[in-house]
Amino acid sequence: MARMDGKVALITGAARGQGRSHALRLAEEGAEIIACDICEDIGTVQYPLASEDDLNETARMVEDLDRRIVARKADVRDGDALRAVVEEGLSEFGHIDVVCANAGIATYGPSWELTEEQWQDMIDVNLTGVWETCKAAIPGMIERGRGGSIIITSSTAGIVGLANLAHYVSAKHGLVGLMKTLANELAPHMIRVNSVHPTGVDTPMVHNESTYKLFLPHLDTPTREDAAGAFATLNTLPVPWVDARDISNAVLWLASDEARYVTGQQLKVDAGSTEKVG
Repeated sequence: MARMDGKVALITGAARGQGRSHALRLAEEGAEIIACDICEDIGTVQYPLASEDDLNETARMVEDLDRRIVARKADVRDGDALRAVVEEGLSEFGHIDVVCANAGIATYGPSWELTEEQWQDMIDVNLTGVWETCKAAIPGMIERGRGGSIIITSSTAGIVGLANLAHYVSAKHGLVGLMKTLANELAPHMIRVNSVHPTGVDTPMVHNESTYKLFLPHLDTPTREDAAGAFATLNTLPVPWVDARDISNAVLWLASDEARYVTGQQLKVDAGSTEKVG
């Protein structure tokens, strides 16, 4: 018997990156998937976001694992759109056992130079979007009465303060408070709530020119190879970044019955970055 047999997982930001990886890892272990993604760009974000073709590819990959999936375009800032996705997923599968509130964006700049639009987009997507995701899914989980697991994607920036990321740090720290409150509120219903805190992950959010230039402003066109050396300085382990599957393995554990009494916890998958001194 696979670890997620009979379970259904809702995953936001599922078109690529960590979200796609989570969908595939949970599907490998038997889960059916409800996936959504904005599938369009946001004006303040300096790198291209996922497309509908990306989301369709996630769906194809899940189906290739002989699992079922409902994949829909939806912006996590839009509560009505999320509720429509949840309702369609419930109509197809009957229940939701796991929520991976994963959708997020990254932009950069000194706190006093961020525009109001940059700040608001960050809070709306990375913090309010997680609340909207949970709000859409929780009532059905409570009504079913079979417990469940909510996994919120935070960051090392949800544990420490990082320069040029005041809005991102604020959102990711806010997720920790949301997670802890939800863990208390939902414990009577045997719904566990935890957060994962990755270091840099090998995804398009990291591998783009705007992120590279944050670390390498002296280079006109920094490459992945250039960035590897800079990113490696963040971690205690001698690696520049981790694979999305490394985070998915942590998500799988938190989603599974192996973690049935784990709630209110911040699980770091950070190559030691939050312990690094100097």
